[in-house]
Amino acid sequence: MMKLDQLDHVVLTVADIEQTCRFYSIVLGMDIVTFAERRKGLSFGTQKIDLHLHGHEFEPKADHPLPGSADLCFLTSVPIHDVIAHLDACGVTVVEGPVHRTGATGMLLSVYFRDPDNNLIEVANRDPSL
Repeated sequence: MMKLDQLDHVVLTVADIEQTCRFYSIVLGMDIVTFAERRKGLSFGTQKIDLHLHGHEFEPKADHPLPGSADLCFLTSVPIHDVIAHLDACGVTVVEGPVHRTGATGMLLSVYFRDPDNNLIEVANRDPSL
């Protein structure tokens, strides 16, 4: 039987790679990386988000890749109220939060907002008190 250890990377299909890189680097503090024939990605911790330009995706790809179809959750140790203040300073509108949610390993205190392609982004603190 197969047993997975961790997620290595995901792929986001986007309308504008440079705009996406700016947003994720400024708002979420991710590093912009260039790899294999000048492709772009975003790294944080031991994970990476590869970026595909809509209409020019790399093969193989999802059957119907579209900008704005992802819903991603990122964990942070930064207190959620500081996250909200940072989003406000960046001009990013909070869609919902802070709210309690159930994460992969326990309860979370989360805030939701959208990236330039309208993907739903959740940033959360682990909440051991729940």
